[in-house]
Amino acid sequence: MEIHEAIKKRRSIRKYKDKEVSREIIKELIKAARLAPSAYNAQPWRFKVVNDKNIINQLREYGVFKNEFVYKVPLIIACCGDILCYPDRAKENFDLKELAIADISFASQNLVLRATELGLGSCYIGLFNKEKIKKILEIPENYIIPYCLIIGYSDEEPAGPGRKSVNEIEMK
Repeated sequence: MEIHEAIKKRRSIRKYKDKEVSREIIKELIKAARLAPSAYNAQPWRFKVVNDKNIINQLREYGVFKNEFVYKVPLIIACCGDILCYPDRAKENFDLKELAIADISFASQNLVLRATELGLGSCYIGLFNKEKIKKILEIPENYIIPYCLIIGYSDEEPAGPGRKSVNEIEMK
């Protein structure tokens, strides 16, 4: 699959088949993420892979995610970033949290496009209790978790959303 095709094919999937995502495929997703660019080449991203049903049930028990469909997925990836990994000169010029979110986003886009290429669906999840998830998943204090990704074999084929034209989004 060409990258342009993966970009056009990617959809936000909220319904998944009850089929495990193999460890080999998870490794492929993480490999794609690690190739993303980052400020100062700091590579702040860390991906906490959650595919254990017991942990997913624990997240449900503590009401971490607002949307029930999140608990029915085979794979949740908490997209984390170490805000302390940047060099001192970065601290002088940038808000490190904003910098980390941008860098994590580049890596996550690589991951999502690779998932699409491998026949998987995915969805960005931004509505969750960040403190509870950090505690349950034992994420270090200096890490941020701006969002999670859910990934699996799609059990739906949503139509593509409407998009603005190039003329509408290109500023002159």
